[in-house]
Amino acid sequence: MDNKEGKGLHRNAQDIVNQLSIILRTAQIHDPGNIAVTTAIEKFLPLISQFADGRQDIVLELVGEFFYIDDTRIRYSLEYLLSFDFLIREFKKREIGKVIFKEGVGAGDIQLFLNAFIASGFSDTPYEVMSDKIADSENMGVDRLKKIAEGGETDARKVVKKSYFNAVSYTRGVMTKIKSGEKVNIKKAKRIVESMVDQLLEEENLLVGMTAIKDYDEYTYHHSVNVSILSIALGQRMGLSKKILTELGLVALFHDIGKIEVPADLLNKSTNFTDDEWILIKKHPVCGVKAILRLRGLDHTSIRASIVAFEHHLNYDLSGYPVVKRYPELDFYSRIVSLADQYDAMTSSRVYSRIPLAPDKALSVMMERAATQLDPLLFKFFINMIGVFPIGTLVMLDTKELGLVYESDIIFADRPRVLVIIDSGGQRVSGPVVNLAEKDEAGRYLRSVVKTLDPNKYKINLAEYLL
Repeated sequence: MDNKEGKGLHRNAQDIVNQLSIILRTAQIHDPGNIAVTTAIEKFLPLISQFADGRQDIVLELVGEFFYIDDTRIRYSLEYLLSFDFLIREFKKREIGKVIFKEGVGAGDIQLFLNAFIASGFSDTPYEVMSDKIADSENMGVDRLKKIAEGGETDARKVVKKSYFNAVSYTRGVMTKIKSGEKVNIKKAKRIVESMVDQLLEEENLLVGMTAIKDYDEYTYHHSVNVSILSIALGQRMGLSKKILTELGLVALFHDIGKIEVPADLLNKSTNFTDDEWILIKKHPVCGVKAILRLRGLDHTSIRASIVAFEHHLNYDLSGYPVVKRYPELDFYSRIVSLADQYDAMTSSRVYSRIPLAPDKALSVMMERAATQLDPLLFKFFINMIGVFPIGTLVMLDTKELGLVYESDIIFADRPRVLVIIDSGGQRVSGPVVNLAEKDEAGRYLRSVVKTLDPNKYKINLAEYLL
């Protein structure tokens, strides 16, 4: 095969994934028999036929965060990002590792696949439903996803929880050492962040869910880890490489390190700050630069971390602090970390505000700040990642049930998966997890959010459910 032919096949493989994503997204919005769906299928079949070129089977396989066709990884440009991202998530949700297109696949087979795909999305055993429903097709098949880390959801939760608290413990130790004048090597920090990146690629909702649990003491340490996780998650949504995600997570972890110079009694003060106290608080970005530059093993990442420590309160329009006269635009990492920092700070009981905002209210405030304090384009990605109702939001449903948002939906941002914790009769329960995108036979949604509520008023401990 010459180079030109290879490039043509690769573009064709990109188009196969992109068009399959379009078909599935369209079918989730419209009925599978809708003309928009059938038109999308008509565009898809020639792509398969063109790629086949004598092959009996075409195998589309998901391995980690990448698709392969016939054991060759499909690389893609930014224009394909959302389609690839959507398909990866939907495959993982249904535990699909492979889709096999056999010679002779037609519109009827794709329609059967669509119906199975949609039905499996509402099941507790999605792969089994998918496999069972598609068994009637002679020209298509599926195979189960081979997880990089074997084990059930309970095991995954334990691993994620351990990784989170390891990061908190490490952050506490680093700040204590720097405060006492000891030299600190950040190699261990890199290993911890690499572990979080791996877990986020496998179990994004579990790791992001850890940041929703706010009933801990030692706000500063948990805040640093939360900002690191949210920054990695946002970077992952933008298609950044694993190497860049690790560096981003690392610089985010150290963004608030300058607070070691702020007296503990001031950080934990329960009343409003005086003007003099605010002046002291606002010095922490500059203190952060000094602390990072004193770390052992100064390198490119350390320099980047010191820039982020300096800039994370500077604001997108440079209206924040420290006050600067002439300054280039904010570093890319700083713009990401500023979003994560503001969101986690607003949704936490913290130094500056003892009453946290509900996640959806925090997003509303941030929306008003887009283009002034926050990068407007990155904020769109952030909203897409967090969802209209972020994980941990307490919602009242039109069925009179109360539930906690458990997992966001990339297509239906306002229709997440919800863990029911109070049934329609007012009794405490622990489940089921319901999908708000699920409809009845007449096409009406089975459940919808009426309003969001404050979990503190209902004495609901998020940790009890999300851990």
